[in-house]
Amino acid sequence: MSAVDRLADELLDVIFDQNPVFATITGMRERDHLLGGFSQEFEAELIARYTDVLDRARALPVEGLSAQDAVTRAVVVHNAEAALEQFDVRFVDFTVTDDFIAPYAEMLTAIPMAVCQTPEHTRAYLARLGEIPRVLAELGERNVAAVADGLLPVAHLVQGAIDYIERYLADTEGDVLRGPVTDEAFIPELDRVLSEQVHPAYAKYRQLLIDEVLPHGRPEDKPGLCWLPEGERRYATLARLHTTTDRDPRELHRVGLDLIAKLAEEYKEIGSRLWGTTDLAEIFSRMRTDPDLRWRDADEMLTAARTAVAKAETAAPQWFNLQPESSCEVREVPAAEAPASPAAYYMSPSLDGSRPGIYFLNTYQASERFRFGCEALAFHEAVPGHHFQIAISQELTDLPMLRRVSVVNAYAEGWGLYTERLAEEMGLYSDDVMRLGMLSMDSMRAARLVVDSGVHALGWSRQQVVDYLTENTPMPAVEISSETDRYISYPGQALSYMVGRLEILRLRAEAERALGDRFDIRAFHDVVLSGGSLPLSVLSDVVAAWVAELG
Repeated sequence: MSAVDRLADELLDVIFDQNPVFATITGMRERDHLLGGFSQEFEAELIARYTDVLDRARALPVEGLSAQDAVTRAVVVHNAEAALEQFDVRFVDFTVTDDFIAPYAEMLTAIPMAVCQTPEHTRAYLARLGEIPRVLAELGERNVAAVADGLLPVAHLVQGAIDYIERYLADTEGDVLRGPVTDEAFIPELDRVLSEQVHPAYAKYRQLLIDEVLPHGRPEDKPGLCWLPEGERRYATLARLHTTTDRDPRELHRVGLDLIAKLAEEYKEIGSRLWGTTDLAEIFSRMRTDPDLRWRDADEMLTAARTAVAKAETAAPQWFNLQPESSCEVREVPAAEAPASPAAYYMSPSLDGSRPGIYFLNTYQASERFRFGCEALAFHEAVPGHHFQIAISQELTDLPMLRRVSVVNAYAEGWGLYTERLAEEMGLYSDDVMRLGMLSMDSMRAARLVVDSGVHALGWSRQQVVDYLTENTPMPAVEISSETDRYISYPGQALSYMVGRLEILRLRAEAERALGDRFDIRAFHDVVLSGGSLPLSVLSDVVAAWVAELG
């Protein structure tokens, strides 16, 4: 093992110690009984360890490293720097929302992903549940300290968190934390841990939010980071972390505006074929109000998603040499988290084979959601999008584990968005209605550049975001509301999609120009997918080296 690979393994140990649930989800079971934490002492220890790895990685001379080791070194440096900058931003401290990115909600989403195949697994799972009171207490202290420092959350999102916990506590029989325990011998202990430890801890945390956080929440006309102390710096840092570029948020705002204008012409072309109109407002109105474009129920949504995934799997060999061995299942978003969840998301398979890749589809208020986005969502989240990218990465056994399991948002989400347009090249869209769905997804991601920067850099109100999305995208009202709150809660993350896609398209276009007739789309996709999750700057170097080798 090279010195670089050893550093990568050390860094992954720190990441797993910080987030043991992530280790479990990936199939690394040594930390199944742990839950990390949010105490100042634990954070100081993590910072020291991240800094040590970073210093040693930076000290390694690039000259003399193999091409693969040079990439690994760059990945180590990026991941360590990103972790340290997240601590500096204090994102955890002021992120109180009903979205699953909030730590209290992430536990209810991620912990049940454990698969208890043995009595040892179940005992470790119960021990982890027993850690929840400590972690929630530490989190509450961080939230209260943030308020004292002027890092105030948004009031209506705090109320959403309070309501989320209330829904969770009200459904004791359907408690998501019960799911992994299937051995009847452990049910009495599970009941005891939930009733005596977990539920009281969540009730206490909920009361803390009511008493000590909600009264200080910011109003809806000041939801952006720019209204917080050092807010512009914090947002610039998060934008850089999520895009892995130094592109200024105001520049990205302008890029988004330009993309929205170009998309209008594509809507008009399809609108004229479908409905005989080129009026954008009329096309959007038709997309939002035509009852034939709505789902009947959740079952219809799930059936359509599974059909789209199967269709993409059949076409994939013509476009990809590398394909994952792991399967991809389509499931509903759990009911407790569905009201605040995005339209869909993907959960990676576990390395031990105990869980497949899962495409979660939000069927909440199914009859209020529109069918035209079905195929684009399936291609993005499942095949050939996140499932291909993430599952293939996990199966690259010649790479250090860090590169197989770590996530770089701009790479992952850029790839997902790239595949939505690739699906059109692959002939996967069923008709013009589904192509409107492709455009609607494009509109949402282009608009994210506008509204994420608008709210966090330019001081937009929540209503300004809602109005912009209503006027410039065909998103239904139920999704506009939840998406708006997502952008407020998760600054910078929404920028990663379009920034990542634009970079992948740039790299592809440059490779096509340089290689001419020698360009092979399957080989290009292999290069993009065969290095694990890479910062965009590193991906650019990898593709350039491939082009130079062929040239």
